[in-house]
Amino acid sequence: MAVTTDMQNDDYKYYMQDTGSLYLGAKFSYREILEQEAVNFKYKSIIEHYIFKDTDPETTLESQLYYMTPDQFSYRTYVQLKARVKVCILEEKKRFFGGVRTAYVNRTMKLDELVGMNLAQKKKHGVAVQELMLSKLALMAFNV
Repeated sequence: MAVTTDMQNDDYKYYMQDTGSLYLGAKFSYREILEQEAVNFKYKSIIEHYIFKDTDPETTLESQLYYMTPDQFSYRTYVQLKARVKVCILEEKKRFFGGVRTAYVNRTMKLDELVGMNLAQKKKHGVAVQELMLSKLALMAFNV
């Protein structure tokens, strides 16, 4: 049985939370996030009032975060929310007996670190955005 792209994307469409953070799978479009009953109401309000100023509702988190620039209003909004991004990235690893090998690793980085990489660097390192993490404390302090 062939696995369709939609079925594969569903693995990266999730919403979770713990005591300190909200976690959203990167394959979600903003429209899908707004349709999810479990997603925090305040985050939905922030999307409607701030993120949609420069983002189309059909844009996925993955696409927006990958191509985001510091001059975007949505970037400044996510910085206020203390956003972090989980990515899969190609890194060089030193071997025990010498030499270097490259391997994909999962890393969590601050949004400004990801946005600070230009597109050529992202492509060179095979960056794949997997998850958006937001601080609940920053979300609570954010005025809508």
